[in-house]
This record gives sequence, C-alpha cells and structure tokens, in this order.
Amino acid sequence: MKFELEPIENAPRAELERLQLERLQWSLKHAYDNVPQYRRKFDAAGVRPSDCRALADLARFPFTTKADLRETYPFGMFAVPMDRIVRIHASSGTTGKPTVVGYSARDIDTWSNLMARSIRAGGARRGDKVHVAYGYGLFTGGLGAHYGAERLGLTVIPLSGGMTERQVQLIADFKPEIIMVTPSYMLAIADEMERQGLDPAKSSLRLGLFGAEPWTHEMRASIEKRVGIDALDLYGASELIGPGVAQECVETKDGLTIWEDHFYPEIVDPEGGGPLPDGERGELVFTSLTKEALPVIRYRTRDLTRLLPGTARTMRRMEKITGRSDDMLIIRGVNLFPSQVEELILKQPGLSPHYVLEVSKSGPLDHLAVIVEGDHAAAAGLAHKIKATIGVSAEVRIGAVERSVGKAKRVIDKRPK
Repeated sequence: MKFELEPIENAPRAELERLQLERLQWSLKHAYDNVPQYRRKFDAAGVRPSDCRALADLARFPFTTKADLRETYPFGMFAVPMDRIVRIHASSGTTGKPTVVGYSARDIDTWSNLMARSIRAGGARRGDKVHVAYGYGLFTGGLGAHYGAERLGLTVIPLSGGMTERQVQLIADFKPEIIMVTPSYMLAIADEMERQGLDPAKSSLRLGLFGAEPWTHEMRASIEKRVGIDALDLYGASELIGPGVAQECVETKDGLTIWEDHFYPEIVDPEGGGPLPDGERGELVFTSLTKEALPVIRYRTRDLTRLLPGTARTMRRMEKITGRSDDMLIIRGVNLFPSQVEELILKQPGLSPHYVLEVSKSGPLDHLAVIVEGDHAAAAGLAHKIKATIGVSAEVRIGAVERSVGKAKRVIDKRPK
C-alpha cells in the first residue's frame, strides 16, 4: 500500500515560489538578527534582509562556507540560545576543525518529516522494515534515517556501520525490504554475502537509499544487478540539516527532487561564484528556509551538478552528483575527478568496484596510480582507457583495497604539502 503525497509536492510553481519568498525573508532576518557572523558579512556586502523583495535578490547576499563554521567553532553560528538546542551533530573534521550543527526541537521535527518524505518518495510501502547501516553518533546519517523511517511508521532496524558479518546475518534473519547505507558499504555487504555463500540478489531487500558520498550511474547499475534492488540517490549535508535535502523518486529515477519548500537551490560558477541559469552545470548552493538553530545563507556545498525542471514532483530536480569541486585532481595539467575513473572501472570486465587513487611525485611531475581489485589483463585495459578517455597516463596496480564502513576514501595524496 502506497503513501499519499503532501499537497506542497505537487503545488503550482507560483504557489511554491510565494512560500519560498516568505520563508526566505524570514530566514535572512533570523540569521541577521541572531548570528553576529551573518550581520558582519551582510553589512560588509552592503545588504540587509529587507533588500530581498524577490527570489532573484538572494544573489546579492554573501556566500557561507565551511570556513565560516570553523572560524566560529563550536557554537558561534547558532541563532538560538543553548537552552533551545536539543541536539548537536558534527562533521568528521578530517580536513580541519569539525563543522558543528545545532538543532532546535522544531528543526528535529522538520528533519524527521523531510526524511519521511524522502523515504516515501524512494518507494517505501506500509509495513516495510528499514535496515539502517549508516553510522550513528555525531554523523547525521544514522539518526536522520532512523527518525525519518519511524516518522513514516516503518519498522527500524538500527544496525549502524561496521560488523559486516552481523549485517548480513540480520538481513537474512530479519528480512528487511529497505537498506539505507553508503553505496560503497553496500558493495562490502554484498561481498560478505557472497563470502558466506549467499546470493545478494535473492535477499529480502527491495530498495536501497544511498547517500553520503558521490556515486556514478555505473555504480547504480552494478548494485542493482548484483543485489537485485532499486538503488535510489539520497542527498544531504550536515551543514544543511543532514540527509533529506533531496531524494530521487522511484517512479522516475531521473535525478533528485529538491525539497524546495525548505531549501532554496542555486547553481554558481565554481571559480567566480556568479549565478548560472537552470540547466548549466556548476556548484550547488543552498539557503535554508525554515531552520531555527543554524540557518545557512547561500551555503557553498562544493558539489557539482545542474538544476532541472521537476518531473515526479513540481519541485526542481538536480542531477546525480558525481564529484565535488574540492575532489578535483590536477594531474600534469589535466583535470580529473575520481568518479571518471570509477566509471571506467565499472565498464571494464575483470575488475571489482573497489578502488583508490594514489597521487605522488615522480621527479617534478605528478604520478597517478589506480589501485583496484581484479585481474592483470583488465588492469592493462583500464590504463589504456584512462589515457584514451581522460587524457592522463596512470599506473594501474592490482591489489587489495580496504573496505569502507562509511564514506569511502577514494584519494590518497602523497605529494609534499
């Protein structure tokens, strides 16, 4: 039995845009009045919240970046007093101080509703069991999925990440219909199923809602064929709210519907920051429209995509994100994204989808090595394809690749800093 859509999901664009403007004006004022960092930035840019009279006026306001959250670490970007903060999440902090996110009780309620909407759009049915293999704790994935599935009235199996043998055992025993996990860890679970003599395609799983890392269309096809499920894309960022910002709809599987009643999207030039029209590829920027504890104004996600008209819903879609501007490697003058290599690996028979890129110096020149699992003949074929398709020479080595239980680490940069 399917769930009903919320009226706003198919509301006319004009009605949606009226709601967006009303909420945007509130969010700008809320940020300006309550967060000194925003007040300083708005004043320096010569804009006030009252200058936003139309949605297009948002482009006059300054960007927010991770640097803003790190400069005000830990709680300097909060817009409500600590006695109204009911939850704190944070990024891993692997590239510096972690970015810290606070939630009011209303924010948690909003997040739960948006994750419920996302899981429903992904194809959940009444009575489904949801196996949550995202990490719990400061990472937003596990609790976001958990609260959303419960809000939808589904049965939650809160495994978290790791314990791969136990993941497989409980999938076999509890027979969940939905799994929520990173795509790279889904591959590790499928590997373990096969190690135990089980056929991943014959499990109870019907749907996989995958997020937290970029993954290609080729990876989707590989997972769907191997595990026998519909593999859907889920998008979010801890700075925005966590997962639940956008979700691919199972009936179309043509990109992610952005929940535009809560997050206003823009695409900008990754270099200059100038706005780009819908349909052009660039960097994704979001402004929160309803967040109380941590409003974000024109937050630069570094994710690369383009905006498209709605199909399954009135709200606009974004193309699947397969890379980030800060993931881009420049090897001997050639721009390269890990997703480009992943696409070629998945098209090359004889190779597994587990890989890592190692960048080092060979004298004055950069050296790229691709470590991948498979056979040596396939490795030679991959090296040829990388040169012919991307235009850079790469050493392809066959070797064991460590399995990720969360976000996969795709690049090891050994170049001197």
